[in-house]
Amino acid sequence: MKRLANRILLTTGWRRAALAMAAGAVTVLGQAPFHAFIFCFVGFPVLVWLLDGAIARPSRSWTATAWPAFATGWWFGFGYHVAGLWWIGNALFVEAREFLWLWPFAVLAIPALLAVFAGVAAVIARMVWSDGLGRIAALALGFGLAEWLRGFVLTGFPWNAVGYAAMPVPVLMQSAAIVGVIGMNALAVLVFSLPAALAQDRRRAVPAALVAMLLIAAHAGFGFWRLADATDATDADPAAPLVRIVQPAVDQSEKWDAARRNAIFDGLIALSLEAGPNGAAPDIVVWPETSVPYLLTETPSAVAAIAEAFGPDQILLAGAVRIGETSGSNGEYTYYNSILALNGDGVIFDAADKKHLVPFGEYLPFKALLERIGMKAIAAADRGYSPADRRRTMALPGGTVVLPSICYEAIFPYEVEAEGEPATVLVNVTNDAWYGDVPGPYQHAHQARIRAVENGLPVIRAANNGVSAIYDAHGRQSAALGYGVSGAIEARMPARLDDTWYRLEGRRTFWAILAVLALAAALGRLIERRRVGGL
Repeated sequence: MKRLANRILLTTGWRRAALAMAAGAVTVLGQAPFHAFIFCFVGFPVLVWLLDGAIARPSRSWTATAWPAFATGWWFGFGYHVAGLWWIGNALFVEAREFLWLWPFAVLAIPALLAVFAGVAAVIARMVWSDGLGRIAALALGFGLAEWLRGFVLTGFPWNAVGYAAMPVPVLMQSAAIVGVIGMNALAVLVFSLPAALAQDRRRAVPAALVAMLLIAAHAGFGFWRLADATDATDADPAAPLVRIVQPAVDQSEKWDAARRNAIFDGLIALSLEAGPNGAAPDIVVWPETSVPYLLTETPSAVAAIAEAFGPDQILLAGAVRIGETSGSNGEYTYYNSILALNGDGVIFDAADKKHLVPFGEYLPFKALLERIGMKAIAAADRGYSPADRRRTMALPGGTVVLPSICYEAIFPYEVEAEGEPATVLVNVTNDAWYGDVPGPYQHAHQARIRAVENGLPVIRAANNGVSAIYDAHGRQSAALGYGVSGAIEARMPARLDDTWYRLEGRRTFWAILAVLALAAALGRLIERRRVGGL
């Protein structure tokens, strides 16, 4: 292995860039739907060895000194994000005449931008680089900070954060209740990178192996311990609300077709009324994001149809477009991507609007400028959406308190904080039909699933097409529908848990992890300098 490490270290030019890109692409296999985290133990050691050789010529310029490390990290990140996000471009084929020219931006420019964070991670790591275990801690520190920044810089897009690869199954998800995915990002890189130390002499390889085994044992052991006394995911309280999720699987090209509107709506009603496994009528029915093909407040006949179909004690949570007040001097209406709560009389008694909109999808940044060249928001037609001014919970009759989450809001760990009563369940509605049967919908579902463990809240996830599921507060699945299936699933709502350590102290824990890694990296650097100085 030492010979391999030396060959990688000495790689130059385009071969170095290609190898870094390939290492990143291989690493993404640790994400859903593959969950082949073994490949992370390949990709990250290669990155370590490449960074060993990322040394600049002597220069007074800091940027020139940092460039080899940044370039190495950038190519790694570019390979990671192209391999993990190539499917985003599929959304542009839905209205190809209008949007297909944006395909290179979606497939290449977005990964190129996200790769900057991996480049920053590599630069941070090289600042405290050493030739021993300290450099492994340095890389974990760099990625911990960079992945945290990726969650909010330029509105944030923490898709496929590295830490998810370390949490493929419920027993390995439980550490998220303590450190969350933001802490797991750093710890995962630490463990995935440790095999790089095996290329060194035994004096350094043995401690690396011991650290790796200790962290892996703690990660898995805590999961087994936490699940040992947990109620089975399918054994919820019989008095808990019965929840039905409707997945209509409407093709995205037909979703806003006026000729298909009535059929789509009738299909939603029919799936809501189907007899369930135990014959009982559901207490809460959930329809996915923008599933209602009308503006409900402007379509009394649709509201009347809901009132006729649903019983007096039933609640419908429907993903729908909501029209707001007129704005500006031209009197234009505002539109919101919303979850509407209706009772059995068809009365809309509450609504929650999406706060974190998708750039270029639901609104157009630099609108005045970009509209001059013919651009518009892809998923919001000409109108665009307006963001909610705040995030709040929705209190339903019977004591259920919903924390609403629309589409990719579920990938942001911090966006579970809301005004109002403490939530008892997180409801995520989405429309992943834009992309087809590709890794994206499965990645999206897995990230929403981790929110359950982090916060001790069950997750009810309704997708137009993709993965609709019910997860308990330990991240275990009690019911699910896969991609391409039109139907409905139902289960008793799992109970929430007490506030997790992560929910109470997650930020402090994250910074404590980074502080320990920074100390270990600095110590490794100090030991190396003393050793070199003593030669």
